[in-house]
Amino acid sequence: MAQRLVGLPAPDFTMETALGNGQDFGKVSLSDYRGKWLVLFFYPLDFTFVCPTEIIAMSDSIEDFKDLDAEVLGVSVDSKHSHRAWINTPRDQNGLGGLNYPLASDFLKTTARDYGVLDEEGGVAFRGLFIIDPEGVLRYQVVTDLNIGRSVEETLRVLQALQSGGLCPANWRPGQSHLTAK
Repeated sequence: MAQRLVGLPAPDFTMETALGNGQDFGKVSLSDYRGKWLVLFFYPLDFTFVCPTEIIAMSDSIEDFKDLDAEVLGVSVDSKHSHRAWINTPRDQNGLGGLNYPLASDFLKTTARDYGVLDEEGGVAFRGLFIIDPEGVLRYQVVTDLNIGRSVEETLRVLQALQSGGLCPANWRPGQSHLTAK
């Protein structure tokens, strides 16, 4: 049974990362994002087929996220070395060809488990997407099967809706009216 995380403090984490430049490693914790919105997403494995499409789409849209005072962090159960190799693999060879954000290594699978996205039998994370507010409260979560890529446009729309502070109807877009409680 899925665990409810929305509205609660996001589970803490500390993970090693491969930076998007394909050269450096780092370390990241939830506290590093305090004061900013965080779009945290899990994907199954490096060097697969659906994953690079969404990872690259997120990277290509990084300025849209930054304009909304949001950071992006991708996570899988692969090692930081595998992440770096994939970042350095050209896009035309099913690689990432550089990124505008880091990929975190959840090699021990604790973060995927804490966020409720670990497929225990398969040993990989489902595609989980979480939006965490500047105070560290998880405001949005969606988890899909392994074969379904996510929409960056929808992620940005949801982020904008959360930041708007109002009641947003279906298909709400920035600039549109909020609902009023009656």
